[in-house]
Amino acid sequence: MPDPLALAITTGEPAGIGPDITIGALLQLAGANHGFDGGAYRFHVLGDARLLAERAEALGVTHAWERRLADGGVVVEDIALAVACEAGRLDARNGPYVLKLLDAAIEGCRSQAGAAPRYAAMVTAPVQKSTINDAGVPFTGHTEYLAESAGVARVVMMLAGPQPAHDDAMLRVALATTHLPLRAVPDALSVPLLVQTLAIIDADLRRCFGIGRPRILVTGLNPHAGESGHMGREEIDIIAPALAQAKDAGIDARGPFPADTLFQPRHLRDADCVLAMYHDQGLAPLKYGTFGHGVNITLGLPFIRTSVDHGTALDLAGTGQAEHGSMIEAIRTAVIMSGHANGRRPGGGAAGHTPSGTQPPC
Repeated sequence: MPDPLALAITTGEPAGIGPDITIGALLQLAGANHGFDGGAYRFHVLGDARLLAERAEALGVTHAWERRLADGGVVVEDIALAVACEAGRLDARNGPYVLKLLDAAIEGCRSQAGAAPRYAAMVTAPVQKSTINDAGVPFTGHTEYLAESAGVARVVMMLAGPQPAHDDAMLRVALATTHLPLRAVPDALSVPLLVQTLAIIDADLRRCFGIGRPRILVTGLNPHAGESGHMGREEIDIIAPALAQAKDAGIDARGPFPADTLFQPRHLRDADCVLAMYHDQGLAPLKYGTFGHGVNITLGLPFIRTSVDHGTALDLAGTGQAEHGSMIEAIRTAVIMSGHANGRRPGGGAAGHTPSGTQPPC
């Protein structure tokens, strides 16, 4: 048997539910046959070991957590908090700690002197943007931070989850723009940006999801996709020319479609991804249909990164009431993607479904 692939899991904001859902997901995965937890993969949890032990005690799973660590399938990479943490109470002094977790994961995902990276992928628990900013570090989100740290000019945020009414199909939604004020979105859109975004989506769906010819549906920006220019010209001046260039490059991208009617099963049935123009346009319908079982995936990075589809839920931290289904799916998706990348075929989950055929591993 080949050496196990190591996946890093960052535990995120220490006062939030990141430690809870990490523990809960890894315990549940240990007790189920998911096809990838029998020695082929090892999970490296990046976080304060004492905090994790305290949170396991608060959740009433101390003995199960200790057994999980003893079996070797889970390893805690101890990174100390700056100050002691109480569940549900933010402390800006721990903002740099959260970034240390991300930096350690990024470093481990990079190739070292020609050798294989230490981690085959990284999975991230939610962070509290305000705490990091209050610590004096400008921070707009995981996606932007990872792109800057990796030296990548353009990445794409994509969320995925099971399609409503179609359990065997995925709803994947990528974003042309991410964390921008709504008034800034039209000025941020351009033909080169959309062409590059479509190229990243197409390439990563082929390489790391095994989809032979991805089909991408693209929304308009304005109501009714601009109504032939009567409600805005972005569809005519920007989106349609970008689609034409993408098609010339061999990308199966179609649109622009009105966003208010696109997210219906009859339209999505044969699509592998929807590209939306801005954050809430794409993620509101996706999270309505898949919340708690969705996965946030960053495309275009030189390494694999997945995350949960929700925030820190400070009021649930340490209570045992936090759901860890999205963390399970994030881990499962990272396993599937790293399996493709390393020529392995782990057991699948929803986020790994590939309706359009297969392709050699990335």
